[in-house]
Amino acid sequence: MSPESPTDTLLANADSFAAGAGGHPAISSATHANASQPDLTSLVVPLLKGVLYREDDAAQWAALLQLQPRVRDYVAVLALELVVDEAEGYAFLRSQPQTDDAAPKLPRLVRRQPMSFQVSLLLALLRKKLAEFDASGGDTRLILARSAVVELVRVFLPTGSNESRLIDQIETQLNKVIELGFVRRLKAQPDSTSSRAAQEPVYEVRRILKAFVDAQWLAEFDARLAAYQVQLAAPSNANSTATPEPDDE
Repeated sequence: MSPESPTDTLLANADSFAAGAGGHPAISSATHANASQPDLTSLVVPLLKGVLYREDDAAQWAALLQLQPRVRDYVAVLALELVVDEAEGYAFLRSQPQTDDAAPKLPRLVRRQPMSFQVSLLLALLRKKLAEFDASGGDTRLILARSAVVELVRVFLPTGSNESRLIDQIETQLNKVIELGFVRRLKAQPDSTSSRAAQEPVYEVRRILKAFVDAQWLAEFDARLAAYQVQLAAPSNANSTATPEPDDE
């Protein structure tokens, strides 16, 4: 399974699109004639490179909402569509769906990244944790210490797993999820009850995860996970069964 991550880079340099290089439409200086208006270039180029978050730059977010129709029109020429979630405060670009099988396929500007089963598992668990967190009606930011993430994953791993190796593996998977843009590493939070916990890595689950891991994705992955758990429960297959790999979409 290979969803487009919000931070997947373009196969071409984003700056060349803004400049109109390579035959792509340029953002004309005429669009900037009114200096009091937000700059279209300052929105399109960052969107081509990744996700825009309201919390990161309130002024840029306000400009995006103001110029949203023009941004949509511009990126549509590049076979991309703009996704804006005003409630959650993020925006990103994704490839337009190919609706006509007979039409020639356009080259993809946003590449798909295949994910291992372990990374898919972590994303599914974090998405479910986010749903539980939202249902509790508490804070809007889901922040987890590394130990909490380890406990989420532990139940789905073979019994007797080496603790140090387990933590190393989960940190590797977390780094991949951070690279995909679904989790952000934070500074360790002070904890007066435990000096050790204060030194633990702390992570924020980005709410954009909800846009990429939906109910259908979870249902399909749950079916694969159930089969994987059956394999773990079979002693004769514990050492011979390979970890399943998700299919590419």
